[in-house]
Amino acid sequence: MNLNYEEHYSIKDFLINNQEKFEEGLLKEATNVKDKINEIHRIGNINLLGNAHKVVMYIVEDREEDLINFAKYEGIAWAKHSLTLSFKLEWVQAIRRTLWVFLHHYDLLSPSEIDRETFFVQEKKVNVMIDHFFTHFFMAYSKFKDELLEKQRRLVESLSVPIIPIHTDVCVLPLIGELDSLRLTIINEKILTEIGSKSIQTLILDLSGVAPMEEEAVVMISQMIDSVFLMGCKTVITGLRHETVMSLRSPAATFNNQVEYRGTLQLAMKDVSLK
Repeated sequence: MNLNYEEHYSIKDFLINNQEKFEEGLLKEATNVKDKINEIHRIGNINLLGNAHKVVMYIVEDREEDLINFAKYEGIAWAKHSLTLSFKLEWVQAIRRTLWVFLHHYDLLSPSEIDRETFFVQEKKVNVMIDHFFTHFFMAYSKFKDELLEKQRRLVESLSVPIIPIHTDVCVLPLIGELDSLRLTIINEKILTEIGSKSIQTLILDLSGVAPMEEEAVVMISQMIDSVFLMGCKTVITGLRHETVMSLRSPAATFNNQVEYRGTLQLAMKDVSLK
């Protein structure tokens, strides 16, 4: 390898003056990533080669805090744009191997021999710094993804319980799709919270869009209506189709006498407007 070297060069100087050779070596090591460099830059505005040099400089200058902060920044960037983690893993490992190749050449070109103790100190420092980069990159990546999933979960929960106020003390809850235990638990919690905070007196529960229910779901709806009743709120059920009625006729369903029924949501809303 034809490398530029002068006696006064520090390791930093040596790497800076052989940057193009370093990039060539890095791309040879990262066989799967090299064809993705332009794509990664286009998707996430991430300059892999430029960032690799930044990481290497932080390592040889022993700038641990800057390295960690940069690792966190990169972790968020990769998570935000859903870039493939396997590429990052290969890329950082390629940086590690390429850096050691250049440190070896620097030692061969240097007129002074490095003693064993100095070598092991340097080996520990380099590998620990790269491990720190790995650790903080993945921690930042995971934290961003976890927070994103939590936001999406809350959004889905909110959308799955569309409580619509139609009067100062009347609201409509139109349910659509399959009602499983998790979804019904969320619905129950939100309904009781809304009744308590907004002093709702009438809940119109529209079931015209629900799928046929299992017995567990019927039991949970029955318990939900009982809880609503105990909070001083009346339930009006609308939109019962044949298959829904058959589900609700289960012996597990014990609706109290406070429940009223209307054929359609429109009829229930008309009754409310007339009162």
